[in-house]
Amino acid sequence: MKFSNKVKALVLAAVVAVSGATPAHAVDLAGSGASFVVPLVEACKAGFAKKTGHSFVYTSTGSGTGKNNSDNKIGDFWFSDSAHTGAKKRSTIFHAPIVAAPIAVLVNLPARKNIYLSGTTVAKIFAGEITKWNDPAIVADNNRTVKSVIYRKDANGNVKNDKNGKPIVLRNASKRIYYTLPNKPIKVVFRSDKSGTTNNFVRYLGGVAPSVWTKPANDAFTTSFPGNINDTANIGRVVGASGSQGVATLASKTPYSITYAEKQWGTSFGLRAAYVGNASGNFALPESAAVSAFLGEAKQAADGIVTYDYQTQVPGAYPLGIVSYMLLETSYENKEKGKAIVELAEYLLSPECSAGAASTGFIVVEGTFLAKAKQLIARANK
Repeated sequence: MKFSNKVKALVLAAVVAVSGATPAHAVDLAGSGASFVVPLVEACKAGFAKKTGHSFVYTSTGSGTGKNNSDNKIGDFWFSDSAHTGAKKRSTIFHAPIVAAPIAVLVNLPARKNIYLSGTTVAKIFAGEITKWNDPAIVADNNRTVKSVIYRKDANGNVKNDKNGKPIVLRNASKRIYYTLPNKPIKVVFRSDKSGTTNNFVRYLGGVAPSVWTKPANDAFTTSFPGNINDTANIGRVVGASGSQGVATLASKTPYSITYAEKQWGTSFGLRAAYVGNASGNFALPESAAVSAFLGEAKQAADGIVTYDYQTQVPGAYPLGIVSYMLLETSYENKEKGKAIVELAEYLLSPECSAGAASTGFIVVEGTFLAKAKQLIARANK
C-alpha cells in the first residue's frame, strides 16, 4: 500500500507530536551510600516505579563512599547516616533526613535467651575494658529486675502518637531476669569500612560513657577506638568486616561475638538483638516505638542535621536510633533527573512507602521531622 506525501507528512507530524507530548519519560537514577537504608529503599522501589514511571539502582557502599561520590558527582543521589561536614563537600549539597531506624547491638551466644546491656557496659565491651561474657558488669545487667515500656501501635506495627507527637504508652512492665553467662572471651566485630553506622554508634558510646569512649566520633571505627587497636591484646579479639552484611555474616560465624548493625541483618543471620539500657534505667529493644520515643527528644538544625540526646529520661526510649540523610542538590545540571530525584525523596517519605516501615525495621518519619524534611526537599532542583 502506498501513501501520498501529504499522508506521510501527517503521520510524521503525529509521531513528533506524540513524542514531544510524552512527559518526562522514565528516568533511570543511580544512587549509592549508606547500607543502613537498603531494606526500605528496596522495599519501596516497585511502588516508586509504578507511581512515577522512573527506576533507580542503589549500590550499598557505606556512608563514607556516599559522601565521596557526592563530592565527585558520581551518580545521581546519595545517602549517609552521618552528617557530611568534610572539606570537599560541595556548597550545593544539603541534608534531608529521610529514613529513621535503630542500630542494634547484636550477639552470638549459644543460649537463646534475651540479653540486657547498659550503655556503659556496651562501651566497655567495645573499648576492651570488658573482655569476658561473665564479667561482673554483664552479670549484674542480666540478674535483676528490669523495667520497660509498652507503646500502643497501629495495624502496621508503627507507634501511635498523641496530639503532641509523643508515643502513647499502653502500659509499663517489669520482670525479674536471670542469666548464667558463659566464661568465654568476647569477640568484637566492627565495621572496617568508613560508615555512618559506625559514626553514630561510637558517638552514642561517647555520649553514654564519656570516661570510657574518650575519642571523637568518626566514620572509621579504628580512628575512634579509645586505645591502640593494634595492641597485642586486641589481635583476634577485635576484628573488622566491610558493610552491615559483612559484620553480620562474620558475627554469625563467630561464637561469643558481638557487633552493631541494623536489626534486620541480625534477624537474617540468626543473631540476637540486646535490650539496651537508657538513662532512665529502663531497657528497650531496637523497635519502632522505642526509637520513635528516642528521636522525639532529638534536635534538628535548619540545615537538617540532627543532634541526639543520649541522656534522655524518656522511660521507653531505645537510645541508639538514627536518621539517614539523603544528600540533595540545590540545583541539578539535568533538571529532568533533578525532578525525578525530588520525586524519589518525596515518595520515600510518603504513606505508600512508609506504611510498611515497621516490617522492615524502620520507623515512620512524622511530626516535626517530616515537616522539616519536606521543607528541605523543596529546596532541591531550583
